[in-house]
Amino acid sequence: MLKIRLARGGTKKRPYYSIVIADSHSPRDGRFIEKVGAYNPLLKKDDPMRVTLKLESIQAWLKKGAQPTDRVARFLAKEGLVKWEHGNNPNKGKPGKKAEERAAERAEREEARAAAAAELAANPPAPEPEPEAEAPAEEAPAVEAAAEEAPAAEEAPAAEEAPAAEADEEKTEG
Repeated sequence: MLKIRLARGGTKKRPYYSIVIADSHSPRDGRFIEKVGAYNPLLKKDDPMRVTLKLESIQAWLKKGAQPTDRVARFLAKEGLVKWEHGNNPNKGKPGKKAEERAAERAEREEARAAAAAELAANPPAPEPEPEAEAPAEEAPAVEAAAEEAPAAEEAPAAEEAPAAEADEEKTEG
């Protein structure tokens, strides 16, 4: 299939395009049949030298079945050779599957936070009782309870070490 398309030329950061007739399978800047115009994007939009076309040659190739690419069709539409309409892709702006999943998870977390905040506002936690003058008297039994637990804690590791020591003695004998 024949295409009327752009072939890039120029240097780095200084593009210059040739409008060519080429087979659709040939490379972008590769082999072409005929050069039918030029496009210089560095010139201002109202500059007459920005796009130059050989209209008679282009008309002949269009009659032979050559299809213009989207960008070239815009240029040709300004000259009245082809009708070009802006494409409409309603799905282009929609997020993908992963983004939709993340948005759903985020919404669930926000709902859970809002529900927790509403529940906390409805049922505020009970205020802690303020310590009274008897508080120092209560600390003394707590210290005694801690002292009673300490010797029990020291005995437990000793009981666990004894079987391990017996197992080591059996290994040395064997």
